[in-house]
Amino acid sequence: KKIKGFTYTRTANPTTAAFEKRIAALEGAERAVATSTGMSAIQAAFFTFLQAGDHVVSSRSLFGTTVGFINNIVTKFGIEVSHVSPTDINEWKAAVKANTKLLFLETPSNPLGEVANLEALAELAHGIGAILVVDNSLLSPIGSQPLKHGADISVSSATKAIDGHGRVMGGVLAGSEELMAQAAVYCNSCGLAMSPFNAWQLLSGVETLSLRMEKQFDNALKIAQWLQAQPQVQAVYYTGLPDHPQAALIRKQQNGGGIVIGFEVADQAAAWKVVDGVELFSRTANLGDVRSTITHPWTTTHGRMQPEEKLAANIRPGLVRLSVGLEYVGDLIDDLKQALAR
Repeated sequence: KKIKGFTYTRTANPTTAAFEKRIAALEGAERAVATSTGMSAIQAAFFTFLQAGDHVVSSRSLFGTTVGFINNIVTKFGIEVSHVSPTDINEWKAAVKANTKLLFLETPSNPLGEVANLEALAELAHGIGAILVVDNSLLSPIGSQPLKHGADISVSSATKAIDGHGRVMGGVLAGSEELMAQAAVYCNSCGLAMSPFNAWQLLSGVETLSLRMEKQFDNALKIAQWLQAQPQVQAVYYTGLPDHPQAALIRKQQNGGGIVIGFEVADQAAAWKVVDGVELFSRTANLGDVRSTITHPWTTTHGRMQPEEKLAANIRPGLVRLSVGLEYVGDLIDDLKQALAR
């Protein structure tokens, strides 16, 4: 008689399974599959469901490493990729083909806060027999549940907000039992398993996720509003701002504005002065931590992209990205004030 159980950690592990069940519950999914990193979760979302001759339509506003994966790895396997604006549904409609099998995006985009209409994209994808995959890393399942708006798969870098303490790496996919069963086979075959130790750490992160996100969202909104009033700041990108051009869609799709703020100063030299001048913000490309971080996307998160690719995605040399943590917001504002004044 066969009895279901755990035989080999690359295939399944009880601690990892507990983490997967909690993420599935948060995402409103039938099942979740944990992986070693956020990038391995994206890899699984692509290569489980694609083969040579298929076509992908992707947002051009993505995390830099994701852009590199799509342009340099996915295309090596005979898969064609078209890049479009995340917010222009007409570009998406014009890009799809008879062999389009997958639509991919992150919303809001990192770090410009561009928000895609998930219900419209889901309708488009399902009308041609494709699947819609959404990177939910910036908001976490507390800030958004893409599956409720028609997405087939929600992927997250658990390294970010789900952990929240800069301790471990991890990724996770969430979706239907049918799709996740296929993804689990791919992850097992390719060795993408999450470490059980990391799963244990991430379980503790899940326990405080809603409390952390509530406070970090609140801190981020206050900082974004303060930045709007600063003469050195030319533009502020944050989905929690009441005057965001997509405010109505954001209220429908998101539970708050998130933790990531982008803002622009005059040029790269001015941006570097801000990044070098802060004292409380950690200078690192990670985000979602309880500690606030700052980075210069042109030379870090999107540094491997060609200049024309960055500009096409509206990543400019004067752009600064903040990931807002749990510190006292007045101290964070004071830190930015003295850095901007340098």
